[in-house]
This record gives sequence, C-alpha cells and structure tokens, in this order.
Amino acid sequence: MKIHKDYNLSGLNTFGLAAKAKFFAEVNNEEELRKLFVDPLFTENTRLFLGKGSNILFTKDFDGIVILNKIQGIEVLRENTKTVLVKSMSGVIWHDLVVFTTKRGYWGIENLSLIPGTVGAAPMQNIGAYGAELRNVLESVETFDVKTGEKRIFNKEECEFGYRDSIFKNKLKNRYFISAVVLKLSKFEKKNLTYKILADYLNKNKVEVKNSSDISKAVAEIRCSKLPDPKLIGNAGSFFKNVFVGENKFNELMKIFPDMPHFEEDNMIKVPAGWLIEQCGWKGKRVGNVGVHERQALVLVNYGEATGREIIELANKIIASVKEKFGLELTPEVNIV
Repeated sequence: MKIHKDYNLSGLNTFGLAAKAKFFAEVNNEEELRKLFVDPLFTENTRLFLGKGSNILFTKDFDGIVILNKIQGIEVLRENTKTVLVKSMSGVIWHDLVVFTTKRGYWGIENLSLIPGTVGAAPMQNIGAYGAELRNVLESVETFDVKTGEKRIFNKEECEFGYRDSIFKNKLKNRYFISAVVLKLSKFEKKNLTYKILADYLNKNKVEVKNSSDISKAVAEIRCSKLPDPKLIGNAGSFFKNVFVGENKFNELMKIFPDMPHFEEDNMIKVPAGWLIEQCGWKGKRVGNVGVHERQALVLVNYGEATGREIIELANKIIASVKEKFGLELTPEVNIV
C-alpha cells in the first residue's frame, strides 16, 4: 500500500469536480487497513473514506488523507429452507451485490437496483428506493474502530437507522470504518410493489414478475429513464432528501396545494422533494456551469467546468425558494466536504 501526496480526486467523485487530497491511499484488504490505521499519516491527519464517490460534493481541496475502499468479496454465510445470509465486503459496487443475489433467486434488495455507490455506503445512508430500504434486510454491519483498530459488529438495532440516516452518519461519524455488511434475504418470493411508479411500470409493460431479477430489471430501466449517467454529465444522483411533515402541516399545505403528491411512512407524511423543486420552477434550469436536470428535479448537474461552490450556491437558492413557497426545509442528501 502506497500513500500518495497531492492526489487528484476529480476521477473519484461522480460530480467530476476538481479537488486534491493532501494524502491518498487505496486499501484492498483488511490487512492493508490495519497497517494504515497505525501509519502516522493516517493517525495525524483528518480522514475521509471514499467508495464510488457518488454521494459526495467537494467544495475545496481536502487537507488530510483520503482512503479509497477497494475491499472486494461476496459470499453466502449460511442458509436454511427459507432465508439466506449474504456477506459483502464494503468495497463491492452496490449493484453488483444486487446482481449476485437476484441471479441466485434471493429476494430483498431487488428494488434497490442501480443505486450508485459501494456496499459500505449503504448502511451509512440507509439507502432506499421504490418502497424498500436497506434496514428491512440488514442483519449486521462489520466495522473497524479507526482509533484503536479493533473490530466491532453492529446489529440492526445498534445502527439506529432513520430516513437516509444511521448512527454512522451522525453519532459515530468518522469513528468506524465499515468493512462488510451482512444481509438476511428470502429464498421465497417476497414481491414489494408498494411503490406506485414501479407497479404502474410493470402493468404498462405487461411484465409478469416470476423472480427477483424481473423487478431488478424494471427498477433499473425506470432509473435509467429518469436519472442522468454520471459518465455523461456530472451528478451525484438525488441531491436532496424527501421532506417529512406532520398531519397539521400536511393539512395546511393541502388546502393551498391540493395536487401535492404524498405518501404515508413511519407515522409521518412524505412529500417528494423533486415535486417541491419543480413547483418552484427549477427543473431544467441552468445557472452558469451548474443546473437542475431536465428529467429529474432532485438531480443537480455539473455541465463541465463547475466548482463545488457553484453547486452549493445553486442548492442554497433552491432551498430558499422551497422555504419561501411551502414553508418546508430541504436537506441535502449528499455529503458536503
């Protein structure tokens, strides 16, 4: 394992933003990780772990050490007639894990197909899409304490999952390195068609769901039709979280905006952030080097020469306009550095 100086990060974030790391290292296995934890360049500097770089916004150079997680491997730990435990190392691309499970006929993460990023980022964010969330199938998370190098396993309850949130994103932020995730999946059909867009797509295209791969393929096709490819135009997927409101605020909004889409979830009412942004006139709008994607208002894009500061300025303008029109506060989903 080699530690580099003044490393160019433009190819390691899907926004394609120019940024440098004071120091940079790539880890390919747990042995390299343990060695890194005792290296003075690691212990004496601010640290940032990167996977696919699909959920991060660099607003400046990083004055510390960036560690690229490339730890690979997927295995079936054990199974019975009903369920199977699948362990994936954290450097695996998330969708590769989805493909691994659906090819074997397992059910549980097919609705999470094509979510960008690595497996290690999944519990950080409690990733979710099309009516499913990681916490619904997570068994445990394997970690290393970056201060002591000791290994610790978190069960689902200890992860304190919330909407796009976990203990790793707040209370224990930067304290633990996620090395692996264990999922408990079903060997029997467990179709999740609660999300209307997915159900409508299957009906419209006359898709008969025979296995989890059918749902995975449908989700992938929907995502590709709505979300831009970062290889073609820089973006980090959904930039903002959806908004949750209580009953009183919801009733107040419905009197003014009777067509407002909404969904009940966790005893709250979820309002799509994309709809709020679109109602404020931002969808498809370009401001200099940055803009809001024409097909999905949740996605902010880099037209080629943008800086992180320009993207933040655009995000703040969007937040202000939604606040003014609806009295609701948008929160970025991406990690801002």
